[in-house]
Amino acid sequence: MPEKLTNIETQAWVGLVKSQQTLLDKVEAELKRHGFPPFSWYDVLLELDLKSEGRLRFNEIGKRVLISKYNVTRLLYRLEEHGLVRREACVEDGRGTYAVITKKGRDLRRRMWPVYREGVRKHFLSHFNTKELSQLVEFMRRIRNINQ
Repeated sequence: MPEKLTNIETQAWVGLVKSQQTLLDKVEAELKRHGFPPFSWYDVLLELDLKSEGRLRFNEIGKRVLISKYNVTRLLYRLEEHGLVRREACVEDGRGTYAVITKKGRDLRRRMWPVYREGVRKHFLSHFNTKELSQLVEFMRRIRNINQ
């Protein structure tokens, strides 16, 4: 196996990583421009709001969100300080803790959604046709399934 990546391999890898960060930065800028908190807040609130009971264990949230996993606990404490989530002890496992979305958290997430949606459309979806999006979905599926 060659020690170096080829030029196209380097471009593909760096392009993928930079594209993700660029898109998240642009969506976050849209949220900020409309007076909303960072994308990471939306990401966590969405995962909680998607659950019918509105709660997930702290470690489950880290597996589901798009943001860096190492920041999740600190972010949950900030959301709690703002009254957007509350902590709840895990009865089944005394060591675990649930994050539970509050009404205030659900309301904020719902107000953020239109700005988030339009940011995704403007900075990402509008640059591709349906066929290209389908191909991209397949490429991303293949990447996620590598070594599984």
